[in-house]
Amino acid sequence: MRPGEPRPAEHDGPGGRTRPPRRPTAPDGFLVVDKPAGWTSHDVVGRCRRLAGTRKVGHAGTLDPTATGVLVVGVGRATRLLTYVVGADKAYDATVRLGVGTTTDDAEGEVTAAPGARDVTEERVRAAVADLTGDIMQVPTAVSAVKVDGRRAYARVRAGEEVELAARPVTVSAFDVLGVRPARTGDAAGEVPVLDVDVRVVVSSGTYVRALARDLGAALGTAGHLTALRRTRVGGYALDDARTLEEMQEQADADGVLATVPLAAAARATFPVRELAADEARALGFGQWVAPSGRDGTVAAIGPDGELVALLEDTRRKGEPLARPVLVLAPAG
Repeated sequence: MRPGEPRPAEHDGPGGRTRPPRRPTAPDGFLVVDKPAGWTSHDVVGRCRRLAGTRKVGHAGTLDPTATGVLVVGVGRATRLLTYVVGADKAYDATVRLGVGTTTDDAEGEVTAAPGARDVTEERVRAAVADLTGDIMQVPTAVSAVKVDGRRAYARVRAGEEVELAARPVTVSAFDVLGVRPARTGDAAGEVPVLDVDVRVVVSSGTYVRALARDLGAALGTAGHLTALRRTRVGGYALDDARTLEEMQEQADADGVLATVPLAAAARATFPVRELAADEARALGFGQWVAPSGRDGTVAAIGPDGELVALLEDTRRKGEPLARPVLVLAPAG
């Protein structure tokens, strides 16, 4: 079978049903998915595996099932780049409901308090938001993936355990109020006046927007939780770059193979770039060190043919400044 040809149909066994042929394997690269509500990130990876014709698929940073927006997915060798994308800053549009708190700090949880937001003004909201901007200490939401003694916090909470998480430093580089709307929640016998606040935030990796909603409510002397969340950017990937799963399906059906963002383009959107001379590209393909890049952090090394050769980091060896390959993507042939 030639590369790119669809695999032949397979049989489940004697008398079994015939499985449809697996799709041709997609090229190594990134998929920028606009995740729909109601899907877990794992669900999206499963669909992408089928569309890409390979199990070597992973994602860079979980989105809650109720959240929508940018989910960066790696295919093939691009999965080795995902660890770098996970650490990128992220942008979100969200709605915070002030006046009601929940067990999960979002609308999926059970109500824990409903003091209302009768006395909360927009001026006070904006002042409290300013205090939650910058470098802050944040206690992650209890229903999170943070590990406590080797077990995820959310698993302990679902088992009925009390979970106390330590505060950790995060950066909220932008926390903008887009609009404030009064509303009411509850039944006719116990309606509670609440305030819905539309916000746009840009945060460092590891920041919980749900926790920002919780802490905003606490700072205003009431409670708060998240009612809507849409991720609009992960590092260099924005919603304008994203495709829905339906669009990906249609493209793969039309072209016969799922299109991906090539490795070099994916790297250019994630790292500073160093253009290599031919001899440097050859040396890096063999895992050899080269002259320093003169930049802090990780640098994408692109060969003369436009292909991603390696990721580099400047260091010193025997007192001499050099760039070492921390990941080789194009070994010398």
